[in-house]
Amino acid sequence: MKQLFDNTWAEPDGGVRFFLLTGQESALVIDTGMSGLDVRGVVLAQTVLPIRLLNTHADRDHIGSNAQFESFYMHPSEAAFYRNVQGGQGTIVPVFEGDVIDLGDRALEILHLPGHTPGSITVLDRKNRCLIGGDPIQEDGEIYMFGPQRDFDAYIASLKRLLQRDDFDFIYPSHAKEKVSRSVIPSLIDGAERILAGTVEATKRERFGKTFTVCDVGVARFLCNVQP
Repeated sequence: MKQLFDNTWAEPDGGVRFFLLTGQESALVIDTGMSGLDVRGVVLAQTVLPIRLLNTHADRDHIGSNAQFESFYMHPSEAAFYRNVQGGQGTIVPVFEGDVIDLGDRALEILHLPGHTPGSITVLDRKNRCLIGGDPIQEDGEIYMFGPQRDFDAYIASLKRLLQRDDFDFIYPSHAKEKVSRSVIPSLIDGAERILAGTVEATKRERFGKTFTVCDVGVARFLCNVQP
């Protein structure tokens, strides 16, 4: 795994990455990729600490090796999609905005950022002033906003609420650029608002048997529902 900073690593799995965070007493895996990689084996090669898993959301590229874990943290708004659409197994341990997972001298706070999906979350590492994991904030990446799970109004509200915080400087997203400054957040908000206003040129594309439009707002590309 690639070390990002002290006690924090990332592992690429195709176009997505998962993370390992360690404290003095335990370790936390954030997401399990998309290819069915031996995530537990990769992590055990890095640490001997007891391991817990957290899913930032239930899209298939974040839960690929969940079956290797008996239980995992997830926002309950993701549960129906995880079980009924993705066919996911295992015991969901619900986490909510403000919950803290303590790894031992490393307290990690859950932030709820609905919009990309209803239960999208990220992890605030207050000690290291960063957010780790999740899809809402990316640079030079593609943010999926098409399909019934997605909502632009909620996405914009989540990012505006995030901007009011002063306890992080950087984001380590699950996709695209590895380390992102919080300065990209206003550009993402502006781009999403311009998409809703219909002022961003959209290009039609097909993937996974679905038709959608791509709206390039400069800092990232939003994949949106086809406009009438």
